[in-house]
Amino acid sequence: MTTTLITGANKGLGFETARRLVAAGHTVYIGSRDADRGHLAAERLGARSVQLDVTDDASVAAAVKSVEADGGLDVLINNAGIEERGANNTVIGAADVTADLMRSTFETNVFGVVRVTHAFLPLLRRSAAPVVVNVSSGLASMARVTAPDTPTYTYPGVAYPASKTAVNLITVQYAKAFPEMRINCVEPGYTATDLNGHTGIQTVEQGAEIIVRMAQVRPDGPTGGYFDAAGPIPW
Repeated sequence: MTTTLITGANKGLGFETARRLVAAGHTVYIGSRDADRGHLAAERLGARSVQLDVTDDASVAAAVKSVEADGGLDVLINNAGIEERGANNTVIGAADVTADLMRSTFETNVFGVVRVTHAFLPLLRRSAAPVVVNVSSGLASMARVTAPDTPTYTYPGVAYPASKTAVNLITVQYAKAFPEMRINCVEPGYTATDLNGHTGIQTVEQGAEIIVRMAQVRPDGPTGGYFDAAGPIPW
């Protein structure tokens, strides 16, 4: 049986991804910063819960020990992420972005991905078919953000897209370093979740589709790629 850990999985895209993978027969760990919320989410889904704050070394190390004690890990989905917004849920643009805001965003979205991936690498490397899925964004596509005829062109924020572009590069470098693994980044689409104040235009069911698909990629499947539900997308 495939064992999967999803960070930030007590709600939103992470929760829907967990629901779908439990239905597909995976043993799923709901990684949640809040242990109580994670436990409740896991109970609802028939999953397992593990307290996991991606910004905290001790929390991640403890999560590794818990998952290892139960048998190991095959699939890691780095889903936890933040998009800090201003008053009235407004995106913080270039005029107002600060180094502190960038640092805070990168701590979760970038350093969190590295922290968790690095910590779980020993378990993943023991798996017969290890998979890593990094949840990115279409806003990470330099090709799209610089193309005036795309919706992403008008997005004014700096911190969030910069962090997700970094995640894309991290994904490529990890994929080259570990060719025996399938390591990809995905763009769920503009999904209505707490992250964006539920301003997204699609459901979590729609958004989770590409995450679930790439979590189940076969050993002969793609690696080092960037995908949305329609297929590969430009960097």
